[in-house]
Amino acid sequence: MYAIVDIETTGGYASANGITEIAIYVHDGKRITKHFETLINPLQLIPRYITALTGIDNTMIEDAPTFNEVAETVFEILENNIFIAHNVNFDYSFLKHQLKTAGYDLTTKKLCTVRLGRKVFPGLPSYSLGNLCRSLEINIDNRHRAGGDAKATVKLFEQYLANGGQIHIDQMLKRSSGDQWLPLHLQKEDVEKLPVRPGVYYFHDAKGKIVYVGKAINIKKRVSSHFTHNDPDRKRQNFLRNIHTISYKECANELESIVLESTEIKRLWPRYNVSQKQPVQKFGLYMFEDNRGYMRLAIDKKKKYLHPLYSFNLLHEGLVLLRKMTEEFGLNEKLCFLDKTAFSNEDMKFIDPPVIYNGKVKQALEALEEKLPTFAVLDEGIREDEKLCLLIERGSFWGMGYLPSSISYTSATQIKNFLNPYADNDYIRNSIYTFIEANPEKKILLLQ
Repeated sequence: MYAIVDIETTGGYASANGITEIAIYVHDGKRITKHFETLINPLQLIPRYITALTGIDNTMIEDAPTFNEVAETVFEILENNIFIAHNVNFDYSFLKHQLKTAGYDLTTKKLCTVRLGRKVFPGLPSYSLGNLCRSLEINIDNRHRAGGDAKATVKLFEQYLANGGQIHIDQMLKRSSGDQWLPLHLQKEDVEKLPVRPGVYYFHDAKGKIVYVGKAINIKKRVSSHFTHNDPDRKRQNFLRNIHTISYKECANELESIVLESTEIKRLWPRYNVSQKQPVQKFGLYMFEDNRGYMRLAIDKKKKYLHPLYSFNLLHEGLVLLRKMTEEFGLNEKLCFLDKTAFSNEDMKFIDPPVIYNGKVKQALEALEEKLPTFAVLDEGIREDEKLCLLIERGSFWGMGYLPSSISYTSATQIKNFLNPYADNDYIRNSIYTFIEANPEKKILLLQ
């Protein structure tokens, strides 16, 4: 038995909007056996643009029942039947949310007449309800009302059955089928062809623009997991609505996918990625010689055309390091801009002459250099004749790429010829250090 459903709502997502009208036709595959239809008071104002679309205004629903008053009837009709709708996840998300609020748990199988239409009648110019019915010469009375659209979906469903649709329906209702949970515009074949390997995947919108970037140990499994929960909130529904295609890039291991994902998020700035969008490495340690011949150290915002001795995400992080250097090597806080009060003649009496003071600065920088190691992380590549390589130079991530596995490498300069430079950030650096803690044998110390 099938329950063919259409609803009208006050907005586009279930968690903050209500249902204004519902129509359900129960169908046994041959004929309609039951019909339920009613206006519903959503207990909130209907926006003008919704009224313009549906014709349902606030006066029409004043005396209508609330959803809680019809919830038991709706649940009894739906619970043992296959839930069918045009863009089924929209209607299902609203009814599941409203029924849950009323104390009922809807867990029926779903069937989308958009996805089914693509299988039974491939190659049509559009699969929207209006255009699809026009192509199949199905009249829609009372368009954009629950009863009219549900009745048109019944006629559409009957056309599918009359044209060999049962074979596709049986396949779509299998537990292993993605047709019940995939976003409306995403083709099942796009998910089925994804590899079961580590990598980075990209969700594209209708115009091909990348709207989300993710990483995975198993690309196919991770992509599928995005669609198994049909949450009713606005962000989730908009996210699912905007996924049209998927692309991907295979990686040798999880670490490579972590680095690539982080880099791609900052390069592409995808709409639905939230984490890792914060600015990184905003400050640097710089050195210059003043007009008295003193080598001065300073923490400052990163300069576009001036390479820092070391980089920091936070000003505080840089100031803590510089203060430790002044204490350990006897550097002057005023010459390091830690004390920003003006110099006096008395102050200069207690500062070593430049030739001695500058020697202390050089010692401090040499000690910092020793604390910032240069090494490579080597792991198996995607192909047998290559190795994945990530290079840390002087404590910062330099780049990543693949090396010929037949050659041994001892210096960073050698390796750089095969690598692509990447921007360094704390997330990438910490991921690399976590990886080598778990896999110390894959860390190779290098000469500069």
